[in-house]
Amino acid sequence: MQAWRVHRNGEPGEVMSLEETDRPTPGDGQVLVRVGAANVNFPDALLCRGQYQVRPPLPFTPGVEVCGTTEDGRRVLATPALPYGGFAEYVVADEAALLPAPDALDDAEAAALHIGYQTGWFGLHRRARLQPGETLLVHAAAGGVGSAAVQLGKAAGATVIGVVGGPEKAAVARELGCDLVIDRRSEDIVAAVKEATGGRGADVVYDPVGGDAYAKSVKCIAFEGRVLVVGFASGNIPAPALNHALVKNYSIVGLHWGLYNTHDPAAVRACHDELTKLAAQGIVKPLVSERVAMTGAADAVQRVADGTSTGRIVVLPGGAR
Repeated sequence: MQAWRVHRNGEPGEVMSLEETDRPTPGDGQVLVRVGAANVNFPDALLCRGQYQVRPPLPFTPGVEVCGTTEDGRRVLATPALPYGGFAEYVVADEAALLPAPDALDDAEAAALHIGYQTGWFGLHRRARLQPGETLLVHAAAGGVGSAAVQLGKAAGATVIGVVGGPEKAAVARELGCDLVIDRRSEDIVAAVKEATGGRGADVVYDPVGGDAYAKSVKCIAFEGRVLVVGFASGNIPAPALNHALVKNYSIVGLHWGLYNTHDPAAVRACHDELTKLAAQGIVKPLVSERVAMTGAADAVQRVADGTSTGRIVVLPGGAR
């Protein structure tokens, strides 16, 4: 089969190479899945760089979520078992963690419904307890993770403020349903949020960026607000001033979705059932900005790493659209 492999750590565009290799062999409790679509995630870039919390042995194939078909014909969502990641024609995955692909979505959309939307749902509902009528501030609102949070925030009845970088991404965020869009390159985030909320600030902040985004967030967080720490796409991990959290009475809440697979897998399945319903009703629909052929995977991962993409880029190993 064909698979993208990484033999040394570095930038995705430099270290990913398309090769002919053997199909992986399922172990105990695992199944072989033929990949229909593999979603590109920021962790794929971190895997290539050797900066992810999981460091598979070299060589490995990146790609942390796919939609595909099992040997007995089931259409499923899967998180491939590394080092045999999703940018390949076949992967192996744990049988117990497979989720049925939603009928309302094609393979590319279904692949993009998985980790980003699960992260958004657990973050907004389980960790931040977002309530109808509250104000949700979403950083990188036009990106894969942010766009999911925007849709889920609107579905929960929140007023959603999206922060983006540049007019093209601002247009995407408006189309997603943001009530207000702030271009961080030309506008003052703190002033704009305070003006939009009558000085109150945002009740919940969804931050997959870190760095300056976090610093601005805690300057416009509401009384009893919650800052959701989802990731550090900026490459800068902030050091929270706990005295500031005390004085302003807000919470800093971490979210590592993968832990739910270990500690509460039933909650993951229940979340998937809810997301499937929302997809069937047309309330959420993953923003797939590009569907690229297998040969374009390395370039796609590099663009996600560089922050130049919008929505989700999805690799189609089989060439299907």
